[in-house]
Amino acid sequence: MTGSPPTLPPPPLLPRLVGIGSWAIFLALFLASAHFTNFSLQTLAQGIPDFFAFFGKMWPLDWRALPEIGQPLLETLQIAYLGTLFGGILAIPFIFLGSRNTTANPVVMWGVRGFLTLVRSVPDLLYAAICVGILSFGPLPGVVAIVIFTASVLAKLGSETVEAIDPGPLEALQAVGAGRIQQIVYGVVPQIAATMASYVLYIFEINVRASTVLGFVGAGGIGQLLRTYLSFFDYRSTAVLILIVFGVVLLIDAVSSYARSKLI
Repeated sequence: MTGSPPTLPPPPLLPRLVGIGSWAIFLALFLASAHFTNFSLQTLAQGIPDFFAFFGKMWPLDWRALPEIGQPLLETLQIAYLGTLFGGILAIPFIFLGSRNTTANPVVMWGVRGFLTLVRSVPDLLYAAICVGILSFGPLPGVVAIVIFTASVLAKLGSETVEAIDPGPLEALQAVGAGRIQQIVYGVVPQIAATMASYVLYIFEINVRASTVLGFVGAGGIGQLLRTYLSFFDYRSTAVLILIVFGVVLLIDAVSSYARSKLI
């Protein structure tokens, strides 16, 4: 017995329309972005010789710049360290006030979350520029900018970690009449301590990188020296500085990654 082969039913219309619409939006955003930013592969290709010529000016390296780099580099690390330390301390109350299972009032929770979102919407370089206008030039504006960045990011990550904990210990503490502070200290902190330490180490890595450019707006650190070298077209010293920063960041990244692998 023979007959026509069975045919599959056509796919639903709505998913197809959603797929076509998504690709259309993606293409429209790409074209609009390329147009308004003057993105051009031809211009990029024409700039490749200049790219290599620029890096060619960095050779041979001028190692006489090494004595000048030590102090600003140390200042950069100090900015990142202090900013991470004070930012971490400042984030603690926001972590618990912004977590659904540890805050006392939903209004407070949403208020804290909204405030943190608002703070995170401003980049750390802009905070540094604002702080330079208020506190004058030097590393202090850089520290303040890093504190604000660290507190806002750590509070966000921390509140999400708190909401993902096992509720059992909290419920047990509530059953025996423990207060909210006691619940946090004995029921929440032991569960999030390792993860939060890992976050702090990771944010310190980010802050070291961020601190290297804060000097461009006068907020201290090695960025000021980098700006000076570029202003005087001293590319050979610039190359030495970049190599030193690269090595330090790699070292911190390796140590931090090892420490975080032991924590989690």
